[in-house]
Amino acid sequence: MTENLATSIATLQEMIQDARIVAGFTGAGISTESGVPDFRSPNSPWMHNKPIPFQHFVQSAEARQEAWRRKFVMDDLYREAQPSQGHIGIASLIASGRMPAVITQNIDGLHQASGLSEEQVIELHGNGTYAKCLSCGRRHELDWVRRHFEGNGEPPECINCGGILKSATVSFGQAMPEEAMRRAQKLTASCDLFLAVGSSLVVYPAAAFPAFAKENGAQLVIVNREPTPLDEMADLVIHAEIGTVLSAFVS
Repeated sequence: MTENLATSIATLQEMIQDARIVAGFTGAGISTESGVPDFRSPNSPWMHNKPIPFQHFVQSAEARQEAWRRKFVMDDLYREAQPSQGHIGIASLIASGRMPAVITQNIDGLHQASGLSEEQVIELHGNGTYAKCLSCGRRHELDWVRRHFEGNGEPPECINCGGILKSATVSFGQAMPEEAMRRAQKLTASCDLFLAVGSSLVVYPAAAFPAFAKENGAQLVIVNREPTPLDEMADLVIHAEIGTVLSAFVS
């Protein structure tokens, strides 16, 4: 660890110690350290298995069939992924009582796997570890969905109402989840320190939260390997491996 990085981590520790409420915010970078591919890197497998837009998914059985095929190809790429030091660091901050919850753009469920409850994770883009019926909302486990899909090659239907089943993620063209957005806005408005970790901060509306926090008087800290569009407004920017930074908070 360089002297500059050690100094930045010490500054972050002081800022968190002095904060009343810390809002956590995570993007793909915290999970790439667990082996989960991000969406925008060159040669990302997502480029070969792009999510099907929501409107096409709903309108076409063939599109749903292809969507499930791509879904399971991607799932197999990171089936063994485990929470990174970054996830564990966030979980430690929540366990300490300084961070009520973490807002995440990720769909991999690794925050929950690190020990957080569903209430402690605000998922802006949904969750890819299960499926939901678009009509009645019933949850379906992916093991069942996959057995059904691979058994007859047909897109599965809800066992409760016969409606369309979809991975519980937010697809392109699909409305953002109202409850998650409400909770994220409430946490952002109440915090005096907003900690953005592993996000390129270019995907909206999610990327609006750190800017809103700063405009609302909170301090803004960005931890990301690459520069972001919001670096200039941040009170502290750390360009480093996320696990290296957040391991300082693992208790």
